[in-house]
Amino acid sequence: MTTKPDFLLFAQHGWSDNGNDMGKLAQAVGGDNSLVIAPSLGLLKTYWRIEPLVRAVEQLVKQNLQQYPEIPWRIIGHSMGGLIWLEVLQRNPQWWEKVNSLVVIGSPIGGSHIARIIDPLGIGIGMARDLGKNRRSIAEKIAQQIPTLCISGDINGGSDGMINLTTTQFNHSQLICLSGIPHATLKRHPRLIPIIQNFWANPQINSPQYANLATKIVQTLQGIPSMTDGDLRNFPKSQAKIKFSNGVALHTWKNSFGIDHVFVADEQGECVYAGYVGWLEAPQLQKVVGEILSWNE
Repeated sequence: MTTKPDFLLFAQHGWSDNGNDMGKLAQAVGGDNSLVIAPSLGLLKTYWRIEPLVRAVEQLVKQNLQQYPEIPWRIIGHSMGGLIWLEVLQRNPQWWEKVNSLVVIGSPIGGSHIARIIDPLGIGIGMARDLGKNRRSIAEKIAQQIPTLCISGDINGGSDGMINLTTTQFNHSQLICLSGIPHATLKRHPRLIPIIQNFWANPQINSPQYANLATKIVQTLQGIPSMTDGDLRNFPKSQAKIKFSNGVALHTWKNSFGIDHVFVADEQGECVYAGYVGWLEAPQLQKVVGEILSWNE
């Protein structure tokens, strides 16, 4: 690029990937007025720990900041790439004012359920420990200051085949769910281009969802540090623990491995949230459920 760019467009790939697809997406959506920065962090390195990847992106940002100190940024992250950028921004709040917008695509903000299955005790089995971490509070803090778009896929009524739908969503972000697009395809699907461009045309910070009873229960459950967002499709297996007068209900279910799950259904009986905790955290979940049950007294 011979002329000064209007934006630095950082595009970050996720787990078991390189920067090729994200670079192509960024180039397609950013056009000629953006300098695309889409690094490959090393395929094997994506299997071990997120910390070295975060430091690598931080260093890349510092290099570009020295060269283009006045140019605003746009950020796109797919899957773990979105988590990497949440970590980068959390550690460097002095950079927030430079960020025009943040787009996360299929990122397990609330923690990957697959990672929790691989490393249920969080002892550090490869990247599973880092992918299973709940970063919703970090994401919501950032989204209150930086216009944020969350794009999710859904191929089976609750997930994109790898990431559960609810774990990608968080307050203050704009939410878009694309049906029929699996996780790996989401980062390169042409439907993303007009969606991101439309968001860029008018980036805004969303007000939090109105805290009705269902959302209040969901937020209370998500406040449990060890809570992992689960699969909505398991809702039919559950039994109602309590049904409030307006129809909102709290359901529970213990799977064949003895893992405690909890579900929230709205006034129409539709499941709006699923979550679970590990064996060691079950007493904490039971305590919170007991508190929720007392709301009906």
